[in-house]
Amino acid sequence: MPLISARVLMPALLSALLLGAGLAARAADAPAPAAPSGAQDFSRAERLLFMTPQLRGIKPPTKLRYRFRRSGSLEAGFEDSVDLVLTRAPAGGCCAARTDFLSGERRLNLPDMPEAEGNPVTLYFLERDVREMQRLTRGSQAHFRKQIRMVAYNGATVRDIAWHYRGKTVAAQEVTLKPYLDDPNRPRFEAHARKEYRFVLSDAVPGGLIAIRTRTPGVEDKAPLLVEELELEGSEPAPAAP
Repeated sequence: MPLISARVLMPALLSALLLGAGLAARAADAPAPAAPSGAQDFSRAERLLFMTPQLRGIKPPTKLRYRFRRSGSLEAGFEDSVDLVLTRAPAGGCCAARTDFLSGERRLNLPDMPEAEGNPVTLYFLERDVREMQRLTRGSQAHFRKQIRMVAYNGATVRDIAWHYRGKTVAAQEVTLKPYLDDPNRPRFEAHARKEYRFVLSDAVPGGLIAIRTRTPGVEDKAPLLVEELELEGSEPAPAAP
């Protein structure tokens, strides 16, 4: 299975997700293994999620605003916000990225990205997700990253859909992953084995990412164990950097 080059998008978090390293690790100088014989270098899901220059049309400084919701029978729910501030990159153009991912005690400390082409909110969401999976199951973050990577490569479902955004219907692509259904370690966290990840992407919205939703079904498909949703609310000019 190929690795997505860290030079293509977001070095710190991309290497963390796709190499199972820490947030500070970089994969830029690591040779990628060859793809299996006859296989494509990257799946359509990988290209949509990690390799599309979603920030290309952004005019910095811009702030993208997302709403985050958590619900389900496992733990108390909450609502919070995610802000992505995009400014001019050191070399010019867009974008340098800084995020406020949730607030207060829930705030996720994440590195700024001096040069981002794809929307880093996808990787920020996934980084938080694997940390939560570790907390809930005592499993390995590296293992959960690996399962997400593997299923994005050879087990994702991609379909074209329509989505309502700010009163308009836009064309979008929905990427669905079920990383733990065939996980050999499934018995260790059976309650979370049917967890589903859904990503909605569109060139018609700022930043290219409309929504991410994860859903962990409950026992006998009763109330969901856990649902987490992130959805784009809109964009606005951001204060210029001092």
